[in-house]
Amino acid sequence: MRSIGSLTCVLGLAGVLAAHPAVATSQSEDPVVHQVSGSYTFRTYCASCHGAKGKGDGPLAGSLRFAPSDLTTIAERSQGEYPGDLVFQIIDGRKAVKGHGGPDMPVWGDAFKNTESGFDEKKVAEKIQALVDHIRTLQVK
Repeated sequence: MRSIGSLTCVLGLAGVLAAHPAVATSQSEDPVVHQVSGSYTFRTYCASCHGAKGKGDGPLAGSLRFAPSDLTTIAERSQGEYPGDLVFQIIDGRKAVKGHGGPDMPVWGDAFKNTESGFDEKKVAEKIQALVDHIRTLQVK
């Protein structure tokens, strides 16, 4: 009887370890990377100026010194190709982009590098890339 109870305990522990792989992995392995939602990031940080659909008509647009860009026409303005790398650099804002103009938009690379991300550049890049990918979905066809 006692061996059945021990077996049940061992099987239960194995089930817990299988359900929580982080417990069973060594500390030398890379931590699990959490998927970042570009849509959520857009709604949280961009929609107030650029609008929910990216047309530059957000609730704060009228109070800004310069009208926010219509993000739905980026590909159209770039001969039909969405320039993801350029969009990334503009959002990041920490590197001057030729032809982008002044620093009227917040420097999101700095804003995203915060205690929530653990000041981790990889997490900042993931958040910006998710945002770049979401803006790609807003392009007019």
